[in-house]
Amino acid sequence: MTRETISDDTHGVVYEFAPEMEAVRTVEPGTSLTFETRDSLDGVIQEEDDLLDEIPDEVNAATGPVAVEGAEPGDVLRVEIENVRLAEDRGRVVTTPGFGLLQEGPEIEAPFTRITPVEPGENYDDGRPRIRFAERSIPADPCIGTIGVAPAEDAYSTLVPHDHGGNLDTNDVTTGSTLYLPVYQPGGMLAMGDSKAVMADGEMCGTGAEIATDVDVTLDLIEDPEFPLVRPLIDTGDHWKTVASAETMEEAARLAHRDAVDLLVAEHGFDRTESHTFGSLVGGLEISQVVDPLVTVRNAIPTEHVSSPF
Repeated sequence: MTRETISDDTHGVVYEFAPEMEAVRTVEPGTSLTFETRDSLDGVIQEEDDLLDEIPDEVNAATGPVAVEGAEPGDVLRVEIENVRLAEDRGRVVTTPGFGLLQEGPEIEAPFTRITPVEPGENYDDGRPRIRFAERSIPADPCIGTIGVAPAEDAYSTLVPHDHGGNLDTNDVTTGSTLYLPVYQPGGMLAMGDSKAVMADGEMCGTGAEIATDVDVTLDLIEDPEFPLVRPLIDTGDHWKTVASAETMEEAARLAHRDAVDLLVAEHGFDRTESHTFGSLVGGLEISQVVDPLVTVRNAIPTEHVSSPF
């Protein structure tokens, strides 16, 4: 398969998702691409003596955007994530003053940097790379932290998650998953970056193991979908996961559950009360991240209860 590369150096990056975005490339639906992404801190942290005193004005560089021919508001962009590959020999996990879940904790050192070297997969029987944190070895499970499209109205920094996607910091956005994004502007305008070699749910200190990656995707378009998508949706293969971001955990959970209710209504013909109560039996709220300007929550419905909304 011929696969064009969208390079952060050649094609450029954005630090904001805005209604008016200029595509670096326009492709037909069904096109397979490789996005080269930078680490979220643009390479400024390479050693443990490199410290981040504050969050930069420009952070989470997103490679792109790429427009999909024919995409119009109301359509759905389908992003099949075929592979997320580590593209450098180290990651970095940091604390920054005033940022993170324990930002006010006097016992937490900030700024602080721990370099997480990558150990090649050939060193292990399962062929899977590891990252090293002090004397501990952690299997790499790379994911895309920031991925989104042009929003409907307001512009959002690549540090901020919202209905368009953005800084979702959701570790299900990874190899083997398919991400569905609502199209708010002609072309959709997909951009991505801010990958992590590994990241726990919550991203409690404010980062995962931040690292550059190469991401293989196939982009497709669902025109005039029967299911009206307003926020990101992930198919992991065994779950459909609604994803919502808001100022509070409660509001993000409410939005994620409301979207799951919509899925169950569409699938089973339940009324909304039936879907609400059924979802309370089979769904499961998960925390994506608690450290960005908005927090992100997802609700996981097993595929045995939702086949496909599209």
